[in-house]
Amino acid sequence: MNRLSARTLAFAAIFAAVYAVLRLVPTFPMVGLPGASFSLSDAIAPLYGVILGPYVGGFSIVLGTFLAIGLGRPVSFMFLDFLPATINALSTGLLLKRKWKIVVSVYAVLLLAFLLNPLSLLLVEFPIGDAKIVFPFNWMHIIAFLMLLTPIREKAVQWVKSPLATQNSKGLALIAFIGTMMQHLTGSMLFEVVLGLWLKVIAAEAYKGIWATVFYLYPVERLILTMLATVIGAPILRALRRGKILEAG
Repeated sequence: MNRLSARTLAFAAIFAAVYAVLRLVPTFPMVGLPGASFSLSDAIAPLYGVILGPYVGGFSIVLGTFLAIGLGRPVSFMFLDFLPATINALSTGLLLKRKWKIVVSVYAVLLLAFLLNPLSLLLVEFPIGDAKIVFPFNWMHIIAFLMLLTPIREKAVQWVKSPLATQNSKGLALIAFIGTMMQHLTGSMLFEVVLGLWLKVIAAEAYKGIWATVFYLYPVERLILTMLATVIGAPILRALRRGKILEAG
């Protein structure tokens, strides 16, 4: 979907509507923000970049986010709620176009910004038997970033474009994992900057405890979202390619 054709615009509108509806379906609660939750739309965000491309996919998510707000989804981050999933779609779409250097640069900026933020938790200490282990909070984000710097990145792109079902699913899982980790980093930055530094609805001293809890939860959340994206996306991709709506390679 490289040309801004009527079909592309129709797809963008349809996908925006789907995103808006799924954004109204809550999944995991947001730790530290009573009443707020993640939504089912998080599972399909990477697919928007893969199917529609980075720009149309990103636009669909922005539009879908504001449609969801109009339908009653509460605003959490001063109307910047679209940013995390948009970064996800932009990144997965750019990876499929092999513009990986842009994705690496954006990822590096996000990771560095989080590490430098005074509200961030860098290391988590937890007991194993009589010993105490110190582990980086961002260990999973670091794995995804390293994947971008290795041949795994190119293999994943090749597999997504493969007509073989097993390779297609494997590649989509890797691409979706990178996208969802970038989404999590972006959301974490909004959680700190908007709620902690700008609005001050969360006290600075509360963040250490919040992140200490999130440390145990986010790997499970991100893996579930990656699996959902793969299970939902792989058959859709194959169907769109069989119908010649998407290119096969």
